[in-house]
Amino acid sequence: MVVAADPTVLRGIPEFFENEIGEALAARTESLATFRELGPPDLCHIVKSNPKATGPKELGSYHFVLGADASSSATLAAYLNSLTYMLNQTPGKTNPWKVKSGTYCCFDAFSRVDVRVEVKIPGGVDSYLVDLRGDRHPIASMNIWQETFVSAVLRAIVDDNDEADGNDGHPLLGLRKIDPLTTVGAERRFLEAASLEFWKGWQLGSDPEIQVATYYSNHLTNGILKYFQDGGRLGEAAKFFADLGPSDQDVAAVLAKALLGTDEEIKAVKVMFEASKKLPVSYNLLLVQADFLMSKKQYERALKLVKLAVTYAPSEFIVWSKLTELYIEVGDYESALLALNSCPMFTYCERDAQRMPPPARTHLPLRPDSAALRPDQDPKSVPQANGSIFDENDPRENEVHPELQRLPSLTLRGTFLKAYNLLIRIVSKVGWDDLLKFRSLVFVMEDEYRIHRSIVEESKKGDDDDDDDAADGNDDDDDEQDGRSASGSAVRAAAAASGGRRTASPVADQRRAESAIPLESISLDDDGDMSSGRVTSAKPVTQPVSAGTSTSPSKTKSAIDELVKRASVEQGSPEKLSPKKGRAPNPRTETHRISLTFKHKRLCEKWLDNLFMVLYNDLRLYTALKQEMAQFKSQTATSSSSSTSAAANTSSALMYRKTGSEWEIYGDLAERLLHRDDAKEAYRLCLDQKLSTKAWTKLMHINAQEGHIQPCLQAIVKMVSLMDRTFDEHTFPSSIARCLFTLIKRHGLAKVQNALISMNVPTPSYRHITRYFEYAELFRVAGAEW
Repeated sequence: MVVAADPTVLRGIPEFFENEIGEALAARTESLATFRELGPPDLCHIVKSNPKATGPKELGSYHFVLGADASSSATLAAYLNSLTYMLNQTPGKTNPWKVKSGTYCCFDAFSRVDVRVEVKIPGGVDSYLVDLRGDRHPIASMNIWQETFVSAVLRAIVDDNDEADGNDGHPLLGLRKIDPLTTVGAERRFLEAASLEFWKGWQLGSDPEIQVATYYSNHLTNGILKYFQDGGRLGEAAKFFADLGPSDQDVAAVLAKALLGTDEEIKAVKVMFEASKKLPVSYNLLLVQADFLMSKKQYERALKLVKLAVTYAPSEFIVWSKLTELYIEVGDYESALLALNSCPMFTYCERDAQRMPPPARTHLPLRPDSAALRPDQDPKSVPQANGSIFDENDPRENEVHPELQRLPSLTLRGTFLKAYNLLIRIVSKVGWDDLLKFRSLVFVMEDEYRIHRSIVEESKKGDDDDDDDAADGNDDDDDEQDGRSASGSAVRAAAAASGGRRTASPVADQRRAESAIPLESISLDDDGDMSSGRVTSAKPVTQPVSAGTSTSPSKTKSAIDELVKRASVEQGSPEKLSPKKGRAPNPRTETHRISLTFKHKRLCEKWLDNLFMVLYNDLRLYTALKQEMAQFKSQTATSSSSSTSAAANTSSALMYRKTGSEWEIYGDLAERLLHRDDAKEAYRLCLDQKLSTKAWTKLMHINAQEGHIQPCLQAIVKMVSLMDRTFDEHTFPSSIARCLFTLIKRHGLAKVQNALISMNVPTPSYRHITRYFEYAELFRVAGAEW
């Protein structure tokens, strides 16, 4: 670690020091070929020199940046030049270290090149680009800077590193975030550049649950919608997409979506109507119409549109997930499970990241805690520390039970996480027992499959015995024929009793049934009964259920013998079924079919069967936690009412005690299972034992969604003070701004400001929060005028 007064570090900026100068740039060059979408955060590399140093006279360091203006080489050179004034100063002394040179790397996601600006002090500015193979080329077109500018802003908008589970649960260290659009003029310039690059937006890729990027769903469109939606200004997004011209059905769909978000329903309906007349087969447009109908509680009409979208795009996950949501809303849980089972699942691809060599040392600047300072002590006079705010926690509070660390639900990403959330919605409405009941009604269970295989094996064994007896049937007398084993005849009799053909295997039966029902046969006039086979799977189902229990007690191993015995009684004794003497029996002359109890059922996909087990583990741990909490509360109430000794209360508290990290995991578990009250209680218990930005962020989001001003502002005050300690000064987009703007949209700016004043918060925290109020007034966030 670097000491606080080290003159080689930058003040207020995280840094990683290299073992060899330039190894960070070389590592980024090698990683260029792995960038698939928007690319990683920008890389800023600087070289510091001190000719009088006793050790190394030059040091190389780097940090990551999001939000810097990359519209030209001059703006990036200005950022590098600003770092020369941020070297750590020792009071009363001149810093002998100077910034010698710097290189800023910004990935152009449209042209798939890395734009780099190199500044030498003193000297000049050199800008060039590096392709995916690592070759260096001059920048021959000004269009490169426009693409780089749009790419840099989009990365800052869609970044979630400051969220509770940001960056897939692995927050990036050494990241400096800057507001990408600080003025209305800067926002206007970005929208102008984005409109010119809009028709190339599909090249940037899209969300993990989208298989093919379109104009409706890509990182450019999603980034613009997210930027204005988080700020409560979807009206500006509607103007942007309206200027593009709603001639394209995907543009019309996203325009209608933005209009619906601003309560311009009449305009949105007109846009959807005109676009539907031009091209009615756009599944994106159908989904927007379905969302509008769902908001009006018109589920039956929305169901017809979603089934039509499934017909037009059977390989897209979003249409099947929307179909599942509709079936959940109408209470058709059997069809919901079948639709969920038909969802095409995609392999999750992690975000673009650059692999860096291990640094020689790390500098993470940290301001001292103002609460720990003396009243007469100036915070600016205290040198900055080095480390993380989490270093102040007790190490014992970070201990977690192995069972909680290995929760499989924590590893779900992409389409699997979306499907798991749909499964949770079903169990939250019907309960675990009814969910198992619906699963056994629509999917082939393990016992049923085992019984079927046993019947098939018995049937084959009987056929083999008949073939062997038929070979020497002319040499046997009547007594030998009557004394023959009746097992094969009984099984054939059971098959004949069902009155049909014989099925070889359930997999073949399933494939034959699915291939016989095309997707075009989906009717828009029926009631959406998927169990009748009207909606088929988007891909062949080949995996049976690997786990689960049958709900019928009669489906046991003895059921096979009972079935054979019953069939023998109904069809007659083996003697009556024997062929005449002197004539070889021919079992092929009769039509046989084994009656299956699951002939109308589907085979459960392996991934869905695993999700059932994941849900079972979550529910088991949540139920155990609830029982423990209820027992603890009852013991506490009993002990307090009977005035028992304090030792008894202490022992019960010790039995109930968990670490702060365990309470944090329990809070995530309760929130995942849609139990917000329990989640808030677990997060509060976590904060009683340790400092956790994740718990504060979760409480802030939950209270903002519920409209609770006081608890949400308390969390915001704590978060801004923590961000100030880590020198994080960006305003928007951020999780704090999103929650605060949600309150402003619901209650108005004046009411939120007055509530904050009434809380009598410390002056530094109030000053930090006023930045968000000023942004809301400048950009006219919804609710800022009242």
